[in-house]
Amino acid sequence: MSTKRDANWTQQPERGSVGLMRLIAWIGLHLGRPTARVILYPICLYFMSFAPAPRRAGRAYLARVLGRPPSWGEQFRHIHTFASTILDRIFLLNDRLDLFEFRVHGEELAREASRCGQGRLVLGAHMGSFEAVRAIGHHNPDAPPVALLMYETNAQKMSRVMHAINPAATQEIIALGELDAMLRVQSRLAEGAFIGMLADRSFQSDEVRWLPLLGTPAPFPLGPFRLAALLRRPLLLMLGLYQGGNRYDIHFELLADFSRPGLDRQQSIEQALALYVARLEHHCRASPYNWFNFYDFWNTGHAPR
Repeated sequence: MSTKRDANWTQQPERGSVGLMRLIAWIGLHLGRPTARVILYPICLYFMSFAPAPRRAGRAYLARVLGRPPSWGEQFRHIHTFASTILDRIFLLNDRLDLFEFRVHGEELAREASRCGQGRLVLGAHMGSFEAVRAIGHHNPDAPPVALLMYETNAQKMSRVMHAINPAATQEIIALGELDAMLRVQSRLAEGAFIGMLADRSFQSDEVRWLPLLGTPAPFPLGPFRLAALLRRPLLLMLGLYQGGNRYDIHFELLADFSRPGLDRQQSIEQALALYVARLEHHCRASPYNWFNFYDFWNTGHAPR
């Protein structure tokens, strides 16, 4: 079913502040990652105590993925995993890759893109750490550069957070809504870059498709898949999942190759979206504490019957 919906997650204020990120960044970079990880515990306890709406959403997600009501400890672990990826962003943006252990799955897909010199559209989600994916690519001379395609408001938030963590950190961000956005996308693809988008949240004006995720229909935007089809580019899934300690698993998976001639475009879009949702469910079950949509993602008050 395709429909438009109210994206009420956009109305929720962001938790934390640029000032807090600067403070945590100073602690982490001057006192070290182990010391900084200690302060995550009171931060998570505060979140558990004084953020009832996100906690309810997290509990509802965990009940779906675990198949039973989650314990208090499992809810805390979910929040702590989220906080750990936020903390690690500080070190990744400051080029401290030596602190981490990365395992890359599907690396050949990225190498193939480098060899042929043709850009790819890559889809992520609010799962794990995009910075982990970006960081290993930034330090691999054979990896394609990555530019992010984001709505303008989110692009501004991302820029503020990055500047707070490291004023020297750079990330090319293309803001949707700017007049030259699509020209920049086409130019960067022609130069062999990866164009990254998040495809697990929709805005009020987005057309969505309701597909089952963890047993309940949820709304997913069609726009990223239509863009890949329009540009006739291969479409990849790209996730950096936190596995505890200092370990991250980086996944690259092919969702569709829209560059192939003779494709039924609409059918290929539907298949790519269905595969994206199926792979999200797979990774949710394999790494359940990496899901960071702390709101009513299933939009249970408006889901189709």
